[in-house]
Amino acid sequence: MFDVSLLIPDGIIWLLLACSVISIFINPKYWPYALSITLTSAFLLERLTLIGVLAIVIGLGVAAFSNKLTGKWLVTAHCAVLVWVTALVLHLIPGFDNLQILDNVITGPDSIPFTMYLNLDKPMVIFGLLLLVPTMLTPKELEQPRKITLFKLIVLVSLFVLLPALATMLTLVRPELSLPEWLWVFALNNLLFTCVAEEALFRGYIQKLLTQRFNHWIGIMIASILFGLAHFAGGPLFILIAGCAGALYGLTYYWTGRLSMAISVHFGFNLIHLIFFTYPLAASVS
Repeated sequence: MFDVSLLIPDGIIWLLLACSVISIFINPKYWPYALSITLTSAFLLERLTLIGVLAIVIGLGVAAFSNKLTGKWLVTAHCAVLVWVTALVLHLIPGFDNLQILDNVITGPDSIPFTMYLNLDKPMVIFGLLLLVPTMLTPKELEQPRKITLFKLIVLVSLFVLLPALATMLTLVRPELSLPEWLWVFALNNLLFTCVAEEALFRGYIQKLLTQRFNHWIGIMIASILFGLAHFAGGPLFILIAGCAGALYGLTYYWTGRLSMAISVHFGFNLIHLIFFTYPLAASVS
């Protein structure tokens, strides 16, 4: 059973954080104010200590200041922010008390148990990377999406359908219908705090910069490989599927020109996984 009382009063922190993330895609100039309110509430509710606040301020400060740098100093700033991002994603920075809301739950008889947190550290990635690479979301990308051809749409839909089939053939997952009572909180958490952070890193940052330095195919390929390797905990086959999924998200980002579309496809893929298949993996491969 999902205990909704876990979200009282601490849930207000992640509600404010959700508003901060959403503001990025509606009117980016407002997210610093929304994020400031979020961090203040987290500090007052003791989900964030002074060390955590300093870690966030320093990381965001270096990212913002990088726009005034050139040459080796710019490279140094990028490396520093990437170290900060990695530490946040791996929960290595002290001062964050993430809220555990699911503890070893099972979506169905063939699924393995999993635990879920509302993270406060990992979502900071989107804000830092946006300051580091402001062109990740430009007005043109927000207001004038590229027109996608029928062929490209068929490719994206085909990949979206074939990847779950491939995962099933590899026995990573099995068909299993599940509509848990906590589906809504999973959806909000996965969309706004997981998919946004991961797409900002792998597509908005890595793929975009590699595309600018080399070409879009190299950008998509390397970002997809790194995305797959980031899911090493699931084993070699899971890395393969995650890498292929990364290619799907990468093509979506390149063909539409909108990070929000890559995020939507990523979220849709994860939601289909939870509802129609064993989640996160089939028990036989645990």
